[in-house]
Amino acid sequence: MNTYEAWAHPLLAAQVLRARRDGQSEVALRVDGLQGARQVLRLEQVIHAIPGVRRVSVDAASRRVRVIWDRDRTSLPALLQTLAAMHCAAQPLRSDSIDDTRSREANDLLKRLLVAGMCAMQVMTYAFVIYIGVVDFVDFTTRGLFRWLSLISTAPVVFYSAHPFVRGAWQELRSRRLGIHIPVAAAVWLVFLASAINTVRGQGEIYFDSVSMFVFLLLAARYIELRARHRSGALGDAVIDGAPLLAERLRANGELETVPAIELLPGERVHIAEGGTVPADGVLESDSIQVDEALLSGESCPVTRHRGDPLVAGSVLVGGPARLRVERSGDDTAAARMGALSTRARLAREAATQVNDAELGRFVARVLVLTLGTAAAWLLIDPSRAFEAAVAVLVIACPCAFALTAPSAMVRALGILAQRGVLVADSAALATLARVDVAVFDKTGTLTVPHIDLDEATHLRADGRTDWPALAAALARESSHPMARAVVQATSGHRPATATQVEVTLGSGISGTIAGHTVRLGRGAFVLEGAASSRSSDDLWLADAQGPIAAFRPHEAARADAARTLNALRERGMATVIASGDAAGRVAQTAAALGVHEHHAQQTPADKLALLEQKRREGHVTLAVGDGNNDAPILAGADVSAALASGSELAQAHADFLLLHGQLHGLVVARDVACKVRDVIARGRRWSLAYNLCAVPFAALGWVPPWLAAIGMSASSLVVVLNAWRIGRDDPPAPAVRA
Repeated sequence: MNTYEAWAHPLLAAQVLRARRDGQSEVALRVDGLQGARQVLRLEQVIHAIPGVRRVSVDAASRRVRVIWDRDRTSLPALLQTLAAMHCAAQPLRSDSIDDTRSREANDLLKRLLVAGMCAMQVMTYAFVIYIGVVDFVDFTTRGLFRWLSLISTAPVVFYSAHPFVRGAWQELRSRRLGIHIPVAAAVWLVFLASAINTVRGQGEIYFDSVSMFVFLLLAARYIELRARHRSGALGDAVIDGAPLLAERLRANGELETVPAIELLPGERVHIAEGGTVPADGVLESDSIQVDEALLSGESCPVTRHRGDPLVAGSVLVGGPARLRVERSGDDTAAARMGALSTRARLAREAATQVNDAELGRFVARVLVLTLGTAAAWLLIDPSRAFEAAVAVLVIACPCAFALTAPSAMVRALGILAQRGVLVADSAALATLARVDVAVFDKTGTLTVPHIDLDEATHLRADGRTDWPALAAALARESSHPMARAVVQATSGHRPATATQVEVTLGSGISGTIAGHTVRLGRGAFVLEGAASSRSSDDLWLADAQGPIAAFRPHEAARADAARTLNALRERGMATVIASGDAAGRVAQTAAALGVHEHHAQQTPADKLALLEQKRREGHVTLAVGDGNNDAPILAGADVSAALASGSELAQAHADFLLLHGQLHGLVVARDVACKVRDVIARGRRWSLAYNLCAVPFAALGWVPPWLAAIGMSASSLVVVLNAWRIGRDDPPAPAVRA
């Protein structure tokens, strides 16, 4: 059974197909190579030509294609084969990835915007006839007719297009807080009701043109902001879709069978065809291959992997075929973890669209007080002008520009950072990062990359035991520490033993039971339990109850972009500090190579926290950067924190920023973007304040009609949104650094 025929299996098809109420089927496909409008147009033409296809939706940002078609005319395997024959190979995605929330939200807002725009244009046409009557005679019957036509055309705007503002105002009133929707809904309904009453009475001013234009321009600003937010959210979808659903598992007799990738177990072997996608995390058992790891590394050029090297799910073989020994599958793969973090970042983006309630509440309260004060003043001076002046103040001083400043800047910043390999788990950390003046770095795995040469290891037992690499591999596999990963890579040619009752002691080592014996791997003081040794304290030791078995001499080198990153941070006013649990000599050597003057060695997690507290007492704002479980306390305790995507899950869970590409230079990018966000928010709020100070007095004096106030308010909101788009536009992405 080939790959395409496997999709005919009912259990497998049920994972990817969604039945619609109209009897059609829907599937989401991941199609690589969507890099421009030409490829998107060609793909749409190819799919539309397939019999039974009803609708096609292409999202180039996330490389997703949704197809709705009649399965009675074209089966799923036939659909996939047709796309492959057209050089548009597609991978079906799980049906739960068919998320209608974004499209439903965007379509709903677009429909309301179109209704408001069409009605606003019609109302402005009717208003033109009424305005002519000011300078030239128009009989009262004609004027009355056009006033009624304006009322009829404005009703859909108020009852349909403006409904989100009314719903939001009702929610704000129920929660007893002042928000942006209250003044908007109040202005819309007050103006509409007053105009409707005057229309029925046949006298008095009407402002249907003002209210329809007000709603249309405000919806336009919201739609622009929504599209920017959705585009940012789509960036993580490509990571979520990385791993395939199918895999070719190697049976004991050497035959291949196609199975769901989620069923793969550690230790099983899979075959990956040339051009295929790696279905699980594991170790390469072929001699050498080239793989495209852009999904997780961000490196556009293929990299060469050799026997024993790790492969991550979602990587694409440029050369091949290859054989993989599975270590992690399903939700435990790196791609799945990145997908979970992308979801976490998406929730942060949604939280970023809400400004501080207290600050916005004070702003709204001032607007309402100013509106009531204007109305009261005009009631004393000229009651006939009180309503118009109050409405003009309410509209022109509406806090829309103020409320949109922070969300627009945050949404734009989070999208730019995601494009450049920095995932933001807590949007509030951006504001803190702009104020950081001290950065505390872990050394091993963060600033340096360790490696071990098995040929340099010393076998210390005279009993002829030769399985010690398998013992070391069994323990090292249970830890995500960089040194443990170096041991796993060095011993990849040996089949690991099975370890039980494994315990990891942060900063010291790993212990476990193998074949009934307790074995330890780690630093000498931990493994040898204080026994004296003539070897270097930097060595890693492997020992059991009978004594030491072997010793490993670790080597390490600074990451390719470590020196450049630290220099760039210092140029931006940030002092750099190294706090490591490693020996003093090795820490000092790394610090000298990277130009770091303050460094601390043999630091326990508690020592690192104490160092952090000391910096905070001195008045500094701190950034902590690490990658291991022992870095989790300092990452949680710092004002803002960052972790490498190659680090442990615990470190990632406590980090505010995740460097997806494994490159430290993402910190520099995040710092620059954070400073620009701070400047854009400050500039936007200064603009909002200056606009209100200049425009509100004219409105209070009755010199600004409501229609002109609506234009001014909406224009100020659009200026704020467009200003936020400047973030990251002038700065090219940082160049990729090859290790």
